[in-house]
Amino acid sequence: MPPIVPSSPLTPEQVVEGQLRAYNAKDIDTFMAYWAEDARIYQHPDTLLASGVEAIRARHIVRFQEPNLHGRLLHRVAVGATVVDHEVVTRTFPEGPGTVEVIGIYEVTGGRISRAWFTLGTPVLS
Repeated sequence: MPPIVPSSPLTPEQVVEGQLRAYNAKDIDTFMAYWAEDARIYQHPDTLLASGVEAIRARHIVRFQEPNLHGRLLHRVAVGATVVDHEVVTRTFPEGPGTVEVIGIYEVTGGRISRAWFTLGTPVLS
């Protein structure tokens, strides 16, 4: 059964919040419901990491296998269709568990994330 996404229009901030909640729940179907079919993910500023929902899904299915995965929102700014999140993400890196600061910039079009850019800090191992 497909995930239930509210039928009333969501604000860009609500879209980004919904995908963060689904990310933390490791709920791939709900997570993907917030992404446009032709969405693209970049390492800021212009290194393409994933293009289209299938590539984004595949990338996150792997990520969701990490037992300690969690994004903790520190600050969010929304202006028009752009939402910027500052997070600390707990992950399992190849070197071991730890955290990394992340800036995520999301462009929301038609109630879905159409493009996202990420800047990562230096991982800090636990």
